[in-house]
Parts: sequence; C-alpha cells; structure tokens
Amino acid sequence: MISISHLEKSFGKTKAVNDVTLSVREGEVFGLVGTNGAGKSTLLRLLAGILVPDAGQILADEMPVYDNPEIKERMFFIPDDAYFFPNATPRSMRDYYAALYRTFDGERFDGLMEGFHLDKNRRIAEFSKGMKKQLMVILAICTGAKYLLCDETFDGLDPVMRQGVKSLFAQDMADLGLVPVIASHNLRELEDICDHVGLLHEGGVLLSEDLAEMKLNLQKVQVVFSSEEDRQTALQGLQVLLEEKRGRLYTYTVRGNRDEVESRFRSANPVFFEILKLSLEEIFISETEVAGYDVRKFILG
Repeated sequence: MISISHLEKSFGKTKAVNDVTLSVREGEVFGLVGTNGAGKSTLLRLLAGILVPDAGQILADEMPVYDNPEIKERMFFIPDDAYFFPNATPRSMRDYYAALYRTFDGERFDGLMEGFHLDKNRRIAEFSKGMKKQLMVILAICTGAKYLLCDETFDGLDPVMRQGVKSLFAQDMADLGLVPVIASHNLRELEDICDHVGLLHEGGVLLSEDLAEMKLNLQKVQVVFSSEEDRQTALQGLQVLLEEKRGRLYTYTVRGNRDEVESRFRSANPVFFEILKLSLEEIFISETEVAGYDVRKFILG
C-alpha cells in the first residue's frame, strides 16, 4: 500500500503538487486523471523517489520512499517520454535493468519481446514511439517491481497493443501482486482497467473515489412522461445531479441504488423508461459539478 499525506512540491513560484492526500491500495489499479500541468507527472516522480517533497509524507509498505533503496527496488517509473541510452538495444537495456533489479526475469523478457514482435538486437533509436512504449512496459514488467508508476503509458499504442499491455497488468496483479498507478489525461483510456480514480487539477485532488461504489450509487435514466405532474411525482425525494431535455425525452443522472431509482420512476407510469450505463467521464462530470467544478474544463479527450 502507498500512503500519501499532505504532499507538496513547488518549482520556483509554481506549486505542482498542493496538499495531496491519497491511498493506493493493493489489489487495485489506481488511475490519476488530469490535464497536462495538473501535477500527475510530478506526483509520480515523487512516488518513485526521484523528487524529494517540500512537505508531507509518502510511505510505501509503511516505509518512506525517498532515499530508500529497499523501497525503490519495488518501484518502477515509466515516464511519458522514456529515456534509453544512446545506441542502446533492447538487449543492452535488459542487461542494465537486470543489474539494478535482483528480481529481473531475463527469460520472460525474451519471451515478451518475441510475443510483441520486437527485435531485441535492433537499435532502439530506430523504434517508433509505440514500440518504445512497448519496450518500456516489458522492461518494467520483467523487473518484478511491485509498484508500476505509469505516465501516459497507453499514449501512442494501437488498440491491440493497448489491450495486450492491460492484459499483462491484469496477469501480474493476479500472479505477483502488481500494483499499477496509471496517469492519463484521458478518462476513456482508464475506464476499463482502473478500480479507483483520482482527479487532479492545479496540483490538488478534486475527487478520489472507488469506481465500483460510484457506479452503484449513480444511475443514468432516460424517460418520457405522460404529464408534468407525473414527472414531479417521479423526481420527488430523488437527488438529481444532472438533467437534460430533448423534446419530450428527459435524461437524468440520479444518486441512489438501481432498484430504488427504477421503482420511483416506474411508479409514475412513464411512456418510456430506461436505465443506461454511465461512462467514467459522465460519473466524473456528475460528481465534480455537484462539488462546484466543471470537469469538462479539466479533462481532455
């Protein structure tokens, strides 16, 4: 488990991380969402022990991260723009990381390189952006690190490779206890993999929620009423977060469990009624607008 408490980091007059408190639990994929400049990359570098915080504390497995070789061996940071040594090949980078991580699995590395159709003897400088991303993920997976800190890892991957990387994460979570922390500016990238998502804006946390709980307690309803009186009856006592109207069709985002919401709307004998699946983006829009923010100003994609 990673515990972050009142974390702060500034660069000159710019506060990149502002009083952040979060917990990353084992057995979960934690997503960090926010626009460029929201503080995601800085937070990941702090978690990796690359940067020292100005204030606050980071504990991984109940031990401080910064200047702690034992914990750093459990961390692997995949930056957005991965660095490789000049003229390096995947084979030479494999040897480098094998020297740093005692648990590095060279046999698995060779197998994954073959599975992803990457030549381990070719100069990395000749790789495409997507191929470099794949190589960095393979290196990270093979270190055996417990915490994988990913900065825009899926950016530049085609859909097939993106799914392949997600499958690797899922496999190692089940078999080895891997804990991925994935930062992205795109909610759609994280929707089918994350268990918990934190929304960052201007260095601070707007929202940090368990997705399963959020989905259980939010319902998206499309409905056509026979009369305005029926509409008022259906909405009485419900907490409506969002309301849209197109002609006679109303779309509501309502807080409450599915059975309660369905029972209330059906009691009004609607002409048409349907409960739809909420996307992660719709969930965040609903929750942040209630808190007084418009998430659409903060999220790209």
